[in-house]
This record gives sequence, structure tokens and C-alpha cells, in this order.
Amino acid sequence: MRVNQSRYGSFSSAAALVATCAIAIAAPDYAFAAEAAACPADDSGLTLPAGFCATVLADGIGHARHLVVSEAGVVYVNTWSGRYFGNDTPHAGGFLVALKDSRGAGRADINERFGETVQSGGAGGTGIGIYNGWLYAELNDKILKYPLNKGAVLPDAKSQVVVRGLPLGGDHPMHPFAIDANGDLYIDVASATNSCQEKNRTLKSPGINPCTELETRGGIWRYDAKKTDQVFSPAERYATGIRNAEGFGVDTAGHRIFVTQHGRDQLHTNWPDVIKDADQEATLPSEEVLLLKKGGDYGWPMCYYDPFQQGLVLAPEYGGDGKTAGFCAQKGAPAAVFPAHWAPNDMALYDRQQFPARYRNGLFIAFHGSWNRAPYAQGGYNVVFQGLSGDKASGQCEIFADGFAGADKSPGKAAHRPSGIAVGPDGALYVADDVSGRIYRIVYHGGAGASDAKPVPCPSLTESAGPIAAARAQPPEGTHPDAGADTAGLNAPPGSTPAMVARGNRVYHGLDGGATCTGCHGADAKGTTLGPDLTANKWLWSNGSYGGIAATIAGGVAQPKQYRAPMPAMGGAQLSSDQVMAVSAYVWALNHPAK
Repeated sequence: MRVNQSRYGSFSSAAALVATCAIAIAAPDYAFAAEAAACPADDSGLTLPAGFCATVLADGIGHARHLVVSEAGVVYVNTWSGRYFGNDTPHAGGFLVALKDSRGAGRADINERFGETVQSGGAGGTGIGIYNGWLYAELNDKILKYPLNKGAVLPDAKSQVVVRGLPLGGDHPMHPFAIDANGDLYIDVASATNSCQEKNRTLKSPGINPCTELETRGGIWRYDAKKTDQVFSPAERYATGIRNAEGFGVDTAGHRIFVTQHGRDQLHTNWPDVIKDADQEATLPSEEVLLLKKGGDYGWPMCYYDPFQQGLVLAPEYGGDGKTAGFCAQKGAPAAVFPAHWAPNDMALYDRQQFPARYRNGLFIAFHGSWNRAPYAQGGYNVVFQGLSGDKASGQCEIFADGFAGADKSPGKAAHRPSGIAVGPDGALYVADDVSGRIYRIVYHGGAGASDAKPVPCPSLTESAGPIAAARAQPPEGTHPDAGADTAGLNAPPGSTPAMVARGNRVYHGLDGGATCTGCHGADAKGTTLGPDLTANKWLWSNGSYGGIAATIAGGVAQPKQYRAPMPAMGGAQLSSDQVMAVSAYVWALNHPAK
């Protein structure tokens, strides 16, 4: 996500009223009087309300996730790689992209990449933002910041680590974020599982009670954007019970923060005896927008929003019968709800003046598009506008921009999928696509009939799923029964136990004892330019035995043979002997997975 020190956010909406028009981006000084003229020929393929135009600012930049726009009009984009995209070959160069249309031609003539690369251990990320002259970006398990100098497109200095050791793995390893006007950094640490089952995404597997995953996942964590080298820990959890809050809408005037909630999947598939109607796989549960409150509990994994009953109900994993609210009646209710499985990947609160008054101080939401509605027709793949009255939704949402997917709204065939949304200082709305890396720019030009156009409403939340249209789909993350257990599938060394391996995982990631292992070896232990891969069963300082690993960690490595960073004794912390043996068991286990 991004910040809103300068009052910009991110939005997304769907559908449309009239035809999409393309428009040339105005001159770099943002004098947009020319945009009141009629739109030139469309080059975006989008459908928008009357009076709006869209252009393609850039294309083919990689899997573009979230984006932010500087006061100078530079669009910064974070791109991502990995299993969500079939482990395809990442774009050459850094995962961060800087775009600028310096000529006012409607297309970025400056297109520069920077930051970490595959060769330096990077895998990209989702979150990105600007605060107080710094560009912030997610990379692997870290939030980094780069200094932005006035007049420069690219940062001219190396990054600094703001937060490290963020959890990776499981179904949702991304870390979107937002920064408010006070410099508070809110990070989404999404769930590792679908619904905290004993076996993730498995038929009739009960929920873990209490859900221990909530100690380090499934909520929002708060840090200080002005500080560096902060370490993730359970102590900084700000709110809980949020499965996957990819989008943030920041209201700098009222100091409110809204977050999106990706509703859980596979209610009918995993609980057909409870959720008996097959089409409810496509209509349950609703997607949500939540008003973020300190200490708030929004119900995941015990609760989900049922639009037919208009409230949170108890999940089958925790004894629910599909009707009973139980203790879910005490959880934080949503501020707005949307059709099931549309996947709200980003959001922003619009507080500029360039759009008509009806769009001001409301939320634009980028819906990535569903997979779990199959075998029924998919939905989403659009940008939606939701008006607000105070802290709640005002009326039904409207489809604002549609046509991203093209002829086929499905995960495997959509031409483009909205993933990021941001508002620029020019009042334009920018949308990122993570299929082919397209960046759209949407502006308002007015014109005859624009003020009389009626919005296209979102479909009813209780609308029928319709006829069967395709084969039943599988989760894009895959089905990993042990997704919530970071050490599941690892063998313990002789003289140790699985519990020690699990504790060693926490020590390694700085959650027990304060060690800094991830700083040199990476959150996935596969190494960085500072330290070797600890999963390849290749050893520089011991024979790889349990005792040998423990001796190396306890004594440290003052003069590395192949890497430039020394390893301090005890991992740079005052580890106890039990903590040393636990993290040694974990490192040993990484090289001896169960067959």
C-alpha cells in the first residue's frame, strides 16, 4: 500500500456507464485545463462513467502490485514474483519501478527500475508508500525506505531497513501497508491459512482453538515509519481477526484508516453438510471494508459475514451451523460489504477536488477478481466506488471502471487484473495490473451529459450465482494442509524434539530471544549477499551435525570465508543455551525435511 502524508490513496471500482475515453496526460506542471476537451481515441479498453477518460501510462513492467504517486508526478510501483505468478522469470532489473510522463504525451517516457534484484536475493513485494521525503517499499520480509531528493526520479542512496522479520510463507505472504500523517506505519500481516483449520483447506477439518496463528498473523501491526531496524514481534499487533487486509484507505483529515478484508474461501467445499447449497460457494461470505480500531477484533477465523443474514455468523470450523451468530455478534462489524470473492486488493479514500463532488471522501476499491465462485461465473476484475457517511457506507456501491479482464473474467485468462490503486497530486486515479504490468491513469474531463449520467450499481450481495459456467477451481495458492505450521514436514535432529524445532523457528525469525538471523540469511533461510543458504545442506564451518551447527552459532564467525558479513556469537543476541539448541535444531531440520 502507500502513505497519505500528501493525501493520496488507492482505489478500485468496476464497470461503467458510457465508453472509456483515452486522454493525454497533462504537462508536468499539472495544469490540466486541456483535459476538459473531448477525449481522444480510447487506448485503455476500459468502460467508465460519462465524463471520465483513461490512458495507458505504461505496459509490461512486471507483476505490478501497489503504487504511489509523488508530488512531482512520479509513479512508483512495487512488483512481485513467485508462485502466485507460476514462478515465471522476473523482469530484468530491480523490482521497484519509477514512471514519469515528462512530456505530457499520455505515456511514461521515463521508465526506470531500481532496488533489489533476483541476483541480490530479492523477490519483490506488494506494499509501497511515501512519507516525509522517503519512499517506503516491501521487499521479502522487510519494509525498506529510500530517500527521495527533490527533482530526482530515482533515489540516490541505498535503502534503510524500517522493519524486518515479517512472517513469510503460507497462503498470504505479502505485506501491504499504509502510513498516516503522524508517521504511524500500519502493516497487514495476513493469515497463513484459509480458516485456521488443523489441516488447511481440507474437508471437515476443525479449526484450531484457540487459533495460535493469530499470535503472528491475521491482523494489522503498527510501527514507527521514522525509526529504522525495528524487528517484527507479537507485541506490536494493533488489531486482530483480519484474514487478509491488502487495501488501506487513509483519511488524513479525520485520522481514520479503513482496511479491506478478503473473506475466507471454500465454505461449501469444505463443509457441505453445513453450507448445503452448492451455489453458496459463490455467494458466501461477503468481502468487507473495516474501520480500523486499536485493539479491534474483526472475527477471523471464527466468524464470516453472511449477506443473507446481514451479519457475522459462526464458522463451521468452530461449531457454526451456518445460521448462528454466537460470540461473533461481539466482533467488529464491517463498515461496508461487497459481493463474495471479488478480492479487494487495494483501496484509497478520494479527498481531491478534480472528480465530481459525489466521489469525494469516498472509497475507490480495486477488486482483483474471484476464483472461488467457480463453477459459477466469476466476478470482480473491476474498480468500485463506495460512498461514505461518517464511518459507514452510504448507499450501494457502484461499478466505476470495468473491462480490465477483457473477454474472459477468470484468473487464468483475464488480460488484466486490478491490484493497486492510488490518487496523484493531480487528482487522477492510477490503477496497476499484476497480470501484464499495465498502469492506467483515469481523469475527469466533464462534457455534455456527464452530470446527468446515472451510476452502475454493484450487484446485490444476495443475487443468485447463476448457471454453472466452468469447472470447479483450485486456490491460486495451492492446497497446503500444513500452511499454518511453519515447521510442519521438518524432522527433528536426534536429541531434539519437534517442539524444539518449532521454537527454533521463532528464535531464527527474531520472535524469541532477539536474534538477527534473517538479516543475513533471509526470512526463508535461503541466503542473501551477506550470508549463505542454510537450506542447501552445504556447510562452511561445521560438518552439518546438530552439535556442529550449535557450536558455530554459539561461537560466531569472525572472519567469513565467502561472505562479507561476520556472524556475531549467539546470533548477535544474548541467547540462552536452550535458544541456541532450538535454533540449531531448526537449521538442521531445514536440511532434513520429511520424505
